[in-house]
Amino acid sequence: MTVVTTGRRSLKQRLAAGECLYGALLRLPSETLVEMAGVAGLDYVVIDCEHGPADTTALQHHLTAAAAQGIDVLVRVGSAEPALALRCLDLGAAGIIHPHIDSAEDAQRAVAADRYPPVGERGFATYSRAGRFGTVTPAEHLAASEETLVVAMIETAQACAAADEIVVTEGIDAVLVGPADLTVDCGFPGTDTIDKLIAATHGAAHDAGRAVMSIVPDTAAARAAEQAGAQLVLYNMAQVLMDTFRSLAAPHAGAEAAKHNS
Repeated sequence: MTVVTTGRRSLKQRLAAGECLYGALLRLPSETLVEMAGVAGLDYVVIDCEHGPADTTALQHHLTAAAAQGIDVLVRVGSAEPALALRCLDLGAAGIIHPHIDSAEDAQRAVAADRYPPVGERGFATYSRAGRFGTVTPAEHLAASEETLVVAMIETAQACAAADEIVVTEGIDAVLVGPADLTVDCGFPGTDTIDKLIAATHGAAHDAGRAVMSIVPDTAAARAAEQAGAQLVLYNMAQVLMDTFRSLAAPHAGAEAAKHNS
């Protein structure tokens, strides 16, 4: 995380204070969307480098746009990508979302990628963007890195079974259940089965004092997630935008149908 000179509290500090934070999941490389999220008053954005582009030059532009609007950035990397996690954090990301955490060992590796020794194995450098290009002291840079948010994604039945061990791993700050991957891994069972697995995993996170992140498609689902105890509510912007486009196209489609039927 970049050393903050404005006094703005980190996501980690805000979660510790009990806040519920709202964010947007962006798979489309667009600094404008990042800026719009900040102008709209969202708390954070997630840049998806697992299912979206993982171009670190573009990512730096996104982070610069976010900083200008006072909004934090989390980055979802791919499975077991410590080198990418390092680059994202050096560029100033507020934290990393690690997919496919199936065990306590996986969780430990995720923490090791994001944290400096002795807790982790992240390479130390103060001349990166996160270190304000070498203008901060090593002590200041280390202190800022303590605010790095580490999010573990639980996406399989195996991970759900190991949730109690994953969430108590030192250094894990939050848990995100990936409902799509979990559904596929479980062989497309009924929604009741998936809902029970998600609820049990969220319960384990709450018991361990970890924050829960929930992906939602709309404001109604966002309110429900917050009421269920999620502190990190994340709008799936691909779904939000497609629903918006469809609603905009619906009047046109209705008018065309009426014209052909007249």
